[in-house]
Amino acid sequence: MPYLEREGAKIFYEDNGIAEDGRTAILWTHGYGAGSAMWQGQVDAFGDRFRMIRWDVRGHGRSEVPDDMGAFSTEHVIADMTALLDHLCLERVILAGHSLGGFMSLRFHSFYPERVIALILQGSGPGFRNAEAREKWNVIACEKADALEAEGLPALRGGAEAQLCTHISVKALANAARGILTHTDSRVMEHMADITVPTLILVGSDDKHFLGAASYMEKKIAGSRQVVIADAHHGCNVDQPEAVNRALGDFLAGF
Repeated sequence: MPYLEREGAKIFYEDNGIAEDGRTAILWTHGYGAGSAMWQGQVDAFGDRFRMIRWDVRGHGRSEVPDDMGAFSTEHVIADMTALLDHLCLERVILAGHSLGGFMSLRFHSFYPERVIALILQGSGPGFRNAEAREKWNVIACEKADALEAEGLPALRGGAEAQLCTHISVKALANAARGILTHTDSRVMEHMADITVPTLILVGSDDKHFLGAASYMEKKIAGSRQVVIADAHHGCNVDQPEAVNRALGDFLAGF
């Protein structure tokens, strides 16, 4: 199995291409509690046209990380994404992310806009400008970590997308909740107006926690397009794969 080794961590990834094949690459990043397996339907649908790279964020799936909170932060995730692209000799890619993965895609763009061709954001939000709102979110994230340590994987209680992934370490998932899922600043929120690349925003009609965030991002990101997927929850690409793939196909037709 392919791994990217860096600073004591082994980051699992899958790549259906090679450096010389010339196809536009898409880096797929999953949400908290899920894993790279959630994107299988998109790899099957678009893998003949695009170079598809998916990976397990540190603390998730088959990625292996030292049991040390110092190895878990948003900075580590951005560095992992950068190192993976460099390892695969990819200068520019389309970034596709679900939930936490969408937030990390936005955050990556805020540091390295020159490396992003387009954005696909599913069930995602830009974080919080208000420090009090961030703190409320962080309390929930830390409570999730506490529950995982007390109850094990049954405490994850994720949607359909989370059920597709097997995690090798409950402790690592808890560390990821405390160190990656929590928010430290409003950088992504403040970056919205600077995004000029084509952006597709997907959200399930029943994803009540992210419908407002999706509409907010559509207003703030110039030229972006929002598609609400009927009869779908948070992981709408798993709940309604045909509808999501239609929206993706329309968007990706230009690349």
